[in-house]
Amino acid sequence: MAVKELEAKVGQVLQKYQHDKSLLVDILQDIQAETGYLPREVLEQTSRGLDVPLSRVYSVATFFKAFSLEPRGRHLISVCMGTACHVRGAAKVLEKIEQELNIKRGETTSDLKFTLETVNCVGACALGPMVIIGEDYHGEMTPEAVGSMLENYT
Repeated sequence: MAVKELEAKVGQVLQKYQHDKSLLVDILQDIQAETGYLPREVLEQTSRGLDVPLSRVYSVATFFKAFSLEPRGRHLISVCMGTACHVRGAAKVLEKIEQELNIKRGETTSDLKFTLETVNCVGACALGPMVIIGEDYHGEMTPEAVGSMLENYT
């Protein structure tokens, strides 16, 4: 996204919330929804637009796991590592996904197609190991099924 376009989007969000610094979390959520992540320039513009220290904006942006300071893929892959999923082989599934995509957990593919993360529990223990891609739940996942699952998101 071009710098001018990015600045315009941030300006629109700040205007929408009438530059109300008490709504910083909402503002950052909306900006991230528009830009995909929160680059430094966005945090700086938000700081200036709300007249709050950059350290406060950065603190909020790094406190909540929902925010990302790095570009994220179009498809977020979450591998459940909760106890039930773990004992059913989630580590092997995660390892296979890492191999297939050539990334480690917490990373994004160079084409910005996938971001891989692990989560503690998704609440579907009977279906473990669970892999969630976007809004799609893939239960009873095996390393052998990873390739065909990923093909659905090309």
